[in-house]
Amino acid sequence: MSDRSAVPADLPADLLGGHLHTLRQAAATGLLPGRAELDAYSAAGSRAAELGLSLRVLVDTALAAADGLAGPAVLPALRKAVAAIMEGYDQAQLAAIRGADVERREFVDDLLQGRAERLAERAEHFGLRLAESYVVAVARGLQDVDPDRIERDLIARFGSHNILLAVRSSDGDELLVCVVPATLPAAVGEFTHHVRSRFPAGWRVGVGRPQRGPGGVVASYREAAGALELADRLGLKHDVVKAADLLVFPVLLRDRSAMEDLVTSVLSPLLDARGGPEPLLETLEAVFAAQGNQTAAARRLGISTRAVTYRLQRVRHLTGFSPDEPTQRFTLETAVLGARLLDWPP
Repeated sequence: MSDRSAVPADLPADLLGGHLHTLRQAAATGLLPGRAELDAYSAAGSRAAELGLSLRVLVDTALAAADGLAGPAVLPALRKAVAAIMEGYDQAQLAAIRGADVERREFVDDLLQGRAERLAERAEHFGLRLAESYVVAVARGLQDVDPDRIERDLIARFGSHNILLAVRSSDGDELLVCVVPATLPAAVGEFTHHVRSRFPAGWRVGVGRPQRGPGGVVASYREAAGALELADRLGLKHDVVKAADLLVFPVLLRDRSAMEDLVTSVLSPLLDARGGPEPLLETLEAVFAAQGNQTAAARRLGISTRAVTYRLQRVRHLTGFSPDEPTQRFTLETAVLGARLLDWPP
């Protein structure tokens, strides 16, 4: 605009450089803005968005330039100019949002893989303090679900500086990963709520322990993913599995040969049972899960209490171990867990 006094102080003087000329031409000739003029308006809107300027101020300035101009084409020209300005502004904002999303997801991906290049500096950009403790939750079963919607809902409640979401692939599964401060345990619960309400049947969430620092985020993520794997191998029915509740199993697996020896020594006699070992193993698992309550175990298995009692007698007869005797019960339970971890029998 040639009249610089009409330009607000917070707008660059050249932002709407040809606007007044375009309006005067429309008033004098009836010609509407052409493609070149509309592209210039769109570019002005984009530049304003990139500079963080107010769209309202920009539009008000464009409208004010028409004061005192008359002619049937002035108003249509003004409408086209404002529409192009707004379109350019919106496109620039959308591009900025998408760019921030891409940058955010790249950062989360690098964080979970432990790539330490400029992590602390990049974390500050997203408001994270990596010296603090974080918890990672991992949801499996991401099918036909919009993770962006879940992220928006979580950010709306807890703030963008407290929520990091990313999609990662693992063994053919799409995992939705959520990183939250350990001081916000409600965020993990809210994440699980969204998974429960939006994921198809078969979903499961693994939760790592609170860990400190960038390396802690990686450790918590691996614990959460490991909890999902252990839950599968153990045949657990829980929808949400916590690494803190499964700490004994990595310990058991560290000495695989000892575990194999225990499973073989204690459970091999079950291979001779009529119908194979699986019904007896399932019965032992149900009894252990029910804290020895055979009635509750029967309900869990969908059989009679008498059938549970009979199967336990068979286990006692074949193995020599009784689930009613504390020491023997511990040996049996550890052997059954080991069998699931080792996929025994093959």
